[in-house]
Amino acid sequence: MPQNDAVSLAQAISDPAHRSQRFIWSAETEVALKDLNARSSLDCSIQELRARSVLILTRDQLTAALALIQLDGIARRLVLCPPDVDAAHLPFVIATAEVDAVVSDYAPADMGAAQGVRFIACSSRTSPTDAVRGEQRASEWILFTSGTSGMPKMVSHSLASLAGAIQAGGHLAGANIWSTFYDIRRYGGLQIFLRALLGGGSLALSSDTESAAAFLTRAGSHGVTHMTGTPSHWRRALMSGLAQQISPQYVRLSGEIADQSILDGLRAQYPRATIAHAFASTEAGVGFEVEDGLAGIPASFFEHATQDGSLRIRSARTARHYVGNERATLLDAQGYVDTGDVLELRDGRYYYSGRRGGIINVGGLKVHPEEVEAVINRHPRVQMSLVRSRKSPVTGAIVVAEIVLKPELAATAAASENSTLKAEILESCHRALAAHKVPAAIRIVPSLEVTPSGKVARPNA
Repeated sequence: MPQNDAVSLAQAISDPAHRSQRFIWSAETEVALKDLNARSSLDCSIQELRARSVLILTRDQLTAALALIQLDGIARRLVLCPPDVDAAHLPFVIATAEVDAVVSDYAPADMGAAQGVRFIACSSRTSPTDAVRGEQRASEWILFTSGTSGMPKMVSHSLASLAGAIQAGGHLAGANIWSTFYDIRRYGGLQIFLRALLGGGSLALSSDTESAAAFLTRAGSHGVTHMTGTPSHWRRALMSGLAQQISPQYVRLSGEIADQSILDGLRAQYPRATIAHAFASTEAGVGFEVEDGLAGIPASFFEHATQDGSLRIRSARTARHYVGNERATLLDAQGYVDTGDVLELRDGRYYYSGRRGGIINVGGLKVHPEEVEAVINRHPRVQMSLVRSRKSPVTGAIVVAEIVLKPELAATAAASENSTLKAEILESCHRALAAHKVPAAIRIVPSLEVTPSGKVARPNA
């Protein structure tokens, strides 16, 4: 673990090496990290939750952050629940993760039906406490995977596996002021939470009650130096007209394919910043980061060629197993996690084609929507796009696209200009793609839906 060999977050933030005044800010309040050894947000002594399996179920990110800091090293198991989990699935989560205590800043309606489960109130406001932490042991961290429908799927991590990519020293360590569009109750946001805490920095949390413009304004007021999000997050930031509210030294994209258009857009907006894109997933952990400003991944990053074109990752940062279904395959026989992302090698770099499960079948020929979107997004008037399938009586499916124009162009675009634009996009698709991958129809839309994890919402995803 970086900086020290602390067993818990509380030990890490009390490290004398971290003497800077560090904070966690939310939209409503702030907490000084130096106060957390003497203050508590829980309506009980932390000793009452020693060796328990605790579900952290909060509406507020700051409340969840404080609970994690206070309970890591005390609780046997920390189950970090994302904000959009269906309440009807909570009994399944409680049973599967063997939860015997729930820490929450609200009272879920069906919580009384959970037999033998203690309910603990918490808030983002802290009060003095004289509780002594005593002996600490590494807690198991249970995270929800993203992109699943139906009953939640959970995996087991440790603080060591979650923090494995966080290195001491370098431009990502020290008294940086971090922020992220991600929610810290998901893997991508949790990584930034840990980077800030373990690296000696501060953190400005996002809020689902704020617009992108309001969040950027607030992040700028805190002097944010390091900022992360998905390509969709960053496209919306650029569209908001307030991306200039922040002046980051470091910008990172992950969670979706970072095509050249968004990398170039961020370079133009933040010419002095390091612009990086990374691969990470809840199951595989942080795989790698690319900082050369180019789409794709240098072939030198890989031990050997991908198997069947699929990205496979093996490291000490992968999850240990699925929770409640330990026999389900997470690692293959060689210890790799198969991410399901399909890569193609071109001119010494691997490029993402798309998700193996998201293929459009056009008369028996495969189309990865993300590959087509990358071509469409190169057009200088396009801000973002979504490619999907439409049923066809001849081929079974055809490719169609929805596009969002850049805001400075959308307001003045006439119908004739839009027709010309569609023709230009189709021409570029014909030049770059096989015929069956070219959209049969293009529709200009005012916006595209984005999921709670910050990715473009895809049909049946």
